[in-house]
Amino acid sequence: MYWVTPRHLAGDDDALAEQIGDTLAGLGWRMWPTARHTLLYVSPDELCGAEWILASYPFDLGGLPVAWQLSARPHATSAMTEWNAYFTAGVPYEALADLLVAIDARETPDAGFDGPETVLNALSTQGWIRDVDRPRTTAMDPGFSASVSLELLPPLIQDADPRPDLVGWQAWAEPVLGAPYLWCASFSASVPHDLVAAFASSLASPVPVPRRTVPKCAEDRLSVVRRR
Repeated sequence: MYWVTPRHLAGDDDALAEQIGDTLAGLGWRMWPTARHTLLYVSPDELCGAEWILASYPFDLGGLPVAWQLSARPHATSAMTEWNAYFTAGVPYEALADLLVAIDARETPDAGFDGPETVLNALSTQGWIRDVDRPRTTAMDPGFSASVSLELLPPLIQDADPRPDLVGWQAWAEPVLGAPYLWCASFSASVPHDLVAAFASSLASPVPVPRRTVPKCAEDRLSVVRRR
């Protein structure tokens, strides 16, 4: 077992399904398999969902298959979700778990009052740097290997707001410039900024994380704090 940093390059240890499943079970979310070979979790108030969809291979983000889809709706009887968030394999499971804890703690997961500055402040507090050209929308890690940015939504990102040209938070890690992404995440336009900030703050945390395996593309950029 290795304890490594930075977290955003640590990968998911090939345990993204199990780790997030354990987090959701601990929060009391119910789970059942679907006919599409996915695993669907629903919060106790039935307002939030989390689905492991890797087996159904719905679409790519940055050339990587989406593994988890999170969603929230205003009422338990509503057929339409208010927002969705998507995460590929390789995303550090700690950041996704902290986001789910934040979602579970909210009484109204479909609405928020904080502005986008709360996301950038969360990253700045952890030492990330705002983009010189876009300081109000983009921040990156000091090693320039990961970014969190308010961008036009990629194709197939679903949101209750039907207007075109919407923007939402996008995040990705690129350990080697021009090489394939390590992971990507996409938040639709209506995801409350404070929830994105919970993900961003955990992603940028300097606290080492345990891994049995690390991504080969990021080996040279990871520091091993200790071994067990």
